[in-house]
Amino acid sequence: MENTSQIDNISTVNELVMRYPATIAVFNRFGIDSCCGGGVPIADAARRDGADVDALLAALREAVEQR
Repeated sequence: MENTSQIDNISTVNELVMRYPATIAVFNRFGIDSCCGGGVPIADAARRDGADVDALLAALREAVEQR
């Protein structure tokens, strides 16, 4: 099981995609730009793209735990 405590709102989208490729599907589901806009912290990306940051973080942690 992965340590998901490292997944927080200051982690960048790119960091998570590189470390945990399974998170790409989550970012896509929440409408988060994980390509060109991935250099920002998750909280900033969520605000920018209109996603609920708490729900996004929960989904990211779940995706990592299931791999």
